[in-house]
Amino acid sequence: MFKGLNFLFLVGMTLLVASTGFAQTGKDIAAGRLEREMERIAKLAKGKVGIYAVHLESGMEVSMNLKERFPMASTVKVAIAVQLLKKIEKGELSLMTMVDLQPSDLHPGSGTLDVLFAKPGVQLSVQNLLELMMTISDNSATDILLRLAGGAEAVRDCLKNLGIQGMSVDRTIIQLIADLEGITLPPQEQWVSGFYSKLWETTTPASRLAAEMKLRTDPRDTSTPEAMVNLLSQIYKGTALQPESRDLLLAVMERCKGGTARIKGYLPPETVVAHKTGTLNASATDDVGIITLPDHAGHIAIAVFVASSAQPMAEREQTIAHLSRTVYDYFLFQQPVTSAYPR
Repeated sequence: MFKGLNFLFLVGMTLLVASTGFAQTGKDIAAGRLEREMERIAKLAKGKVGIYAVHLESGMEVSMNLKERFPMASTVKVAIAVQLLKKIEKGELSLMTMVDLQPSDLHPGSGTLDVLFAKPGVQLSVQNLLELMMTISDNSATDILLRLAGGAEAVRDCLKNLGIQGMSVDRTIIQLIADLEGITLPPQEQWVSGFYSKLWETTTPASRLAAEMKLRTDPRDTSTPEAMVNLLSQIYKGTALQPESRDLLLAVMERCKGGTARIKGYLPPETVVAHKTGTLNASATDDVGIITLPDHAGHIAIAVFVASSAQPMAEREQTIAHLSRTVYDYFLFQQPVTSAYPR
C-alpha cells in the first residue's frame, strides 16, 4: 500500500516538474513569437521603427531599436509639461497665472489660438495653455509654456535630475519647424502676424526636401524609445511629479484629440490611453503614452517611433496601431496582475 502511495507521489511530482517546465517553455515561445511579429509589422512602415513597452506592475518589457535616436516631434511636449509642473510645484508659477498673448507668440501649427491673436489684449491661463499644448498640440501654446518653464536648457536639466539619458530637448517648436522647412527666422521683434507664411512662400519643394533630409540626421530634439518610456514610467509611478501634478498631466493626456489611429487605433473601444502624438512630415510619426489594461491587468508605458518612412500617413499610423495592439495582447494574457500603483 505504501509503495503504491510513494509511486503516486513520485508520479505527481514528475508531472508537476514537467508542467512547470512546459509553462516556462511556453512563455519563451510566446516571447519569440512576439519578437517575430513585431519585426514583421515594423516592415510595413518601410522606414526605421523603434518601440519600447514596459508593463509597469511586473516590469516585463518588449523592445525594438531600444537605444536608437528618433525625432520626438510633438512628443517632446510631455517633457516640457513635466518641467512646467515642477516649477508650479515649487511655487514659481501657478496654473492660474495669466499670460498676455503677443503677436510674436503666434507660431505655425496653431489652431485655436489663431483666432485669439486677432483680438488685442487677450490673456490665457497656464492651465488653458497646457490643455491646448497636450490635447490639440498647439505650437504657440507650447512655445509660450517652454519659455515659462525656463527654456530648453531647464527641460534638459529636469531630465538629467530624473536620471533620464537618451533624450535631448534643444529648440522651440517654431525653430524646429523652420529647420524642417529650410527657413531662416528673422529677429523675434520682426515676428508679426503672417510673417512665417511669407517666409514659407520663398521656399521651394526642392529646398524643403533638402532641409527635411538634413533634419533626419540631426541629433537635436530626439529621444530613444527607452528614454521616453523611462519618463512616462516616472510620471505614472509618481517619482517625476507630486501626486496632484501627476494626476493633472495624465488626465490632460487622456484627452489628447490627435492620433486616434495610432496607439488607440486597434485597441478595444473605451480603452483608457493617456498619450501624446508627434509628426514631422515623413520624418517622424510618433505616439507615446500609458495604456490601461482591462480586468485589473495593469498598465503599459509605451513609445512607438516611426522615422524616415516612405509610406503614406495611414500606413505609418497602422504600423503604430498594429504594434500597440500586439503589445497590448501580449501583456494582457502573459501578465494578468492586480495594479500596484494608484489610478
